Amino acid sequence: MPPITEVEGRRIALSNLDKVLYPASGFTKGEVLHYYATVAEALLPHLRDRPVSFLRFPDGPEGERFFTKNPPPGTPTWVRTAEVRRSDGVSRQILVQDLATLMWAANLVTEFHTPQWRTDAPGLADRLVLDLDPGPPAGVVEACEAALWLRERLVGDGFEVYVKTSGSKGLHLLVPLRPAPSAEVTAYAKGLAVAAERELPGLVVHRMTRSLRPGKVFVDFSQNAAAKTTATPYTLRARAEPTVSMPVDWDEVAACAERREAGALVFLAPEVGGRLERYGDLLGPLLEAGRGGALPPAG
Repeated sequence: MPPITEVEGRRIALSNLDKVLYPASGFTKGEVLHYYATVAEALLPHLRDRPVSFLRFPDGPEGERFFTKNPPPGTPTWVRTAEVRRSDGVSRQILVQDLATLMWAANLVTEFHTPQWRTDAPGLADRLVLDLDPGPPAGVVEACEAALWLRERLVGDGFEVYVKTSGSKGLHLLVPLRPAPSAEVTAYAKGLAVAAERELPGLVVHRMTRSLRPGKVFVDFSQNAAAKTTATPYTLRARAEPTVSMPVDWDEVAACAERREAGALVFLAPEVGGRLERYGDLLGPLLEAGRGGALPPAG
């Protein structure tokens, strides 16, 4: 019988707390749950009102992984869901609105992924995302170089730009928007990626074709599509170590590019609480009303 804990009045069965999920560091499932409880205050606002997709890895990053959007069997009746329209019809997805739901979901061992729109305005993006994915031998240093160019271009178009690590090997640029149709945001983001490749042909590629990507940074604009999702800030990733998709500031990005220190932008779960105490949520402004910029006219 798994231990039962009570969170905000909800009873949650927590299983296999001593199970090692990250063998390289001995990081256990119990430590995963402790991590999410520690960062909940910062994480929950980025999850709230966005239908969550889960990348589950219950046996650790080296075991089976599977992506799920539907509520799994055994989902408690108190977990809120939202109706989501997909290409194959209408279904329901989970909303992680509170600490109890977060801890229940974390017990499934999951990465959290969310779209760029909220459930009250499906398909209307309130932020833009660019996923900078370096192809070996390029790495996060090259992603930082591309990010700095893209930031300058976005600021020139009147936007505020924020950045986080992907928790893997790249970066995510995030821009608050006045809500706009996802298709229009995708088109604008593609234009940025094409412009970056034109200006930085030795560094950037905008097409997903694998043969084009070695040694370059793929600027993935497609995650702005209404059906796509991006790793949520502060989520753990299914990597060899318990890496986190961590907000950083632009001084850290510039320093990484200048000093070519890739390790400076790798963050493990035990480090995150201290960073939050020092800096707070560096992506907090994304959630503030009235910060969003308007897309420039098409063409």
